Amino acid sequence: MPYEEKIVAAQGTLQTDYYRRMLERSKKFREDYDKKARSVSPAEMPWENSPQGRIKHLVNEETDTVECCLDMYMQEIAPGSSSGKHRHMAEELFYVLEGKGYDLHWDASFTLDVKYHWDWEKEPKRYEWEEGDFVYIPPYTTHQHFNAGPANPARFVTATSRLVKALGFDWWEQVENAPGYQGK
Repeated sequence: MPYEEKIVAAQGTLQTDYYRRMLERSKKFREDYDKKARSVSPAEMPWENSPQGRIKHLVNEETDTVECCLDMYMQEIAPGSSSGKHRHMAEELFYVLEGKGYDLHWDASFTLDVKYHWDWEKEPKRYEWEEGDFVYIPPYTTHQHFNAGPANPARFVTATSRLVKALGFDWWEQVENAPGYQGK
């Protein structure tokens, strides 16, 4: 007996207007997009004392800018100190503005069955960096930044993609807080 897919596909009486609503959302997005900032001054970029350390948000999904794909912040690490240790599904890239230091990266490995099973290397890889360098951090790699300078702060600008979160992988984990962080 031939498979009669059209009979199975025609079952059901539920109705919706998903497509029409998608068109409305898209129209509103385009109207709102034209009102968003295309330029942001340093005074408009908020500082945050976060579990990751002292950061200044350059562009964030919660700021009202035209940028829809990237989150970027500047991080400042005190002499001889470190950031928090964290991991996230989006790859990360940072550019060193000032200072010298190093990163520790615990690369991830996983198996996939019905769900993901993650594990991280026991011993980290060390990557030295200094002013003018960029550092790449692979997806879901546990990482931490260290300022190796005894007298001056280290500063860098970091960027991650918001698209990974939009695809359903909004996985950010703070493994250890930055030294001196007093929040929750």
